[in-house]
Amino acid sequence: MQHLRIDSILAGHAVAGPGRPAITFNGIVTDFAGLEAQVASMAGWLASRGVGVGDRVAIYARNHPESFILLFAVSRIGAMMVPLNWRLSGDELAWQMADAGPAMLLYGADFAATADQLGRSAGCPTFEIGAKLDTARKGHAMDAENDSGADSGAGSADAELMVVYTSGTTGRPKGAVLGQAAMRANAEMSHHAYAMTPDDLVLNILPLFHVGGLNIQPLPALLVGAGVVIHDGFDPAAVLATISSESITQMTVVPTILGALLGAPEWQGADLSSLRMMAIGSTDVPVALIEAVHARGIPVVQVYGATETSPTAIYQTADIATSTVGSIGRAGSRCKIRITSDDGTELPVDEVGEIRVRGDNILTRYWNNEAASAESIVDGWFRTGDMARLDADGLYWFADRLKHVIISGGENIYPAELERVLSDFDGLNEFAIVGRDDPRWGQVPVVVAARSGPRVTSDDVLAHFEGRIARFKRPKDVVFVEALPRNALGKVVAANVRALL
Repeated sequence: MQHLRIDSILAGHAVAGPGRPAITFNGIVTDFAGLEAQVASMAGWLASRGVGVGDRVAIYARNHPESFILLFAVSRIGAMMVPLNWRLSGDELAWQMADAGPAMLLYGADFAATADQLGRSAGCPTFEIGAKLDTARKGHAMDAENDSGADSGAGSADAELMVVYTSGTTGRPKGAVLGQAAMRANAEMSHHAYAMTPDDLVLNILPLFHVGGLNIQPLPALLVGAGVVIHDGFDPAAVLATISSESITQMTVVPTILGALLGAPEWQGADLSSLRMMAIGSTDVPVALIEAVHARGIPVVQVYGATETSPTAIYQTADIATSTVGSIGRAGSRCKIRITSDDGTELPVDEVGEIRVRGDNILTRYWNNEAASAESIVDGWFRTGDMARLDADGLYWFADRLKHVIISGGENIYPAELERVLSDFDGLNEFAIVGRDDPRWGQVPVVVAARSGPRVTSDDVLAHFEGRIARFKRPKDVVFVEALPRNALGKVVAANVRALL
C-alpha cells in the first residue's frame, strides 16, 4: 500500500476477495469485483471523453457510491475529483466551479436545475448520476493492471487526486489539493486508530463532500478490504436500526449527530452489540455525550484534523478512550505534530500553542493560491491555526481556534465570509460576527453590531443574508451594542465581542 495508486489497492481486493461486500446503498450490495468493474468503466468512459492527467471532475450529489467510483476512476487516469458541498448557495458553488475549472460535472437528480446552471457558467458538460450514466459508460473498461502486471492508465502513485474546498479566513474558500500519498497515509492512520480489519463494516452518514465523511473511515475501510454502508441522509431511527440489522462495527459522528442519536426514543433499546467503537470528528465534544456512549460499553475515539490534513492528524485509540476523555489523542502514526509559538518555535509540555502537522497526509498546495500555500505550509509543516497543549503523557488537549472558526453542527463557518456578505448593508456603523454556544448545534453565528439609526432591526440584518449564503451559515441572531470593543491599536477584540453575548 505504501506506493500504490488507491485504485490499484482496490483492484487487489477485487482479486483477493471478489465476492466480499464493498458498498451497500439503498439495500443494494456491491461486492469488490462489482465495484472494481464500475471503476474500470468510469475510468475508461472519462478517458474516452478526453479527461486526462491533471483534469478536474466535479461531483455535486448527496451521499452515493458514485463518489467512491469517481475517486477511484480519476486515480486510474491521473485526473482529480472536486466534491461540491450541496449545502452551499448557487453563487458559492459557481465561484468554486470557476476556480477549479472542471472538465465535467456529475450531479445527483436532486440538483439538476442548479447543476445545469453551474455547467453553463463553467462551460463544461454535465451528466446526471443514475441509469443514463451507467449506460453511457458501459463497454469503456480500463483495468487497473495490464497483462504484464504493470499499472495501466495514466495515473501516478504520486499524483494529486482531489481539490477539496474549505472556507478561508479571508472570506473566499481555498481548494486544498490532496494527493495519492495523503490518501494512503490517512488510511493507514485510520487503520491504526480504529484497529480496522477486512472484517469491519463501516456505516457512513456524514456528507461525502467533506474529507471527514469520505476519509475518516469509509475510504480507509475500502482500502483495507472492509465494507461500507452508505446512508444518503441522517435519520436517528434509521441509523440505530441499521447498526442492528447490518451488524455495523464502526461509524463516525459529529457532536450534533451524536446528540440526536442519544435523544432518539430508540437509543436505549437499540441493539448496539456489534459496534466496536465510534469515532467522533470534532475538537470540542461535550463530555456528557461521550460518557453516555461509554455507558453502553462502546469506546468513543476522538480524531482531530483539518481538510488540509486529509483529515487525520491526532487521534485516540480504543484502549485509551475511556481514560483520556476530553483529549484529542496522540500524534498520528504517519505524521509528526508540533505545538509552536507564532514564529514556529516548539513549545515545552503544557504550554498552549499552534498545532503544526508534517507528513504525507498534508495538502500539497492550495489550488490557484500560491500566497495561501506559502503562508500555510512552512518548511514542510502545515499551520492549522488551531491551539492546543501537549501533556507529559504525549496527549494533546485542544485549547482554542486561532482562526475563530465557528463549528455549527459539525460544519465550519468562518466569520470573515459572513462579514463580507454584510459589508454592503446600509445601516450599521460597525459589526463583527462571532460564535455563540448553542445546546443543539454546538455554536451558531451571531452578528454583534453598532447601528447607525434606531430603525434598523434584527430582521433587517438577518434578511440581508437570504439567498446570498448557505442557509446553515446564516447568523441566527443580532445583538446591538453602542460600539465594538477594541484594543489600543483600534483592532476589534473577538474574545471581548464574544463576551458581550
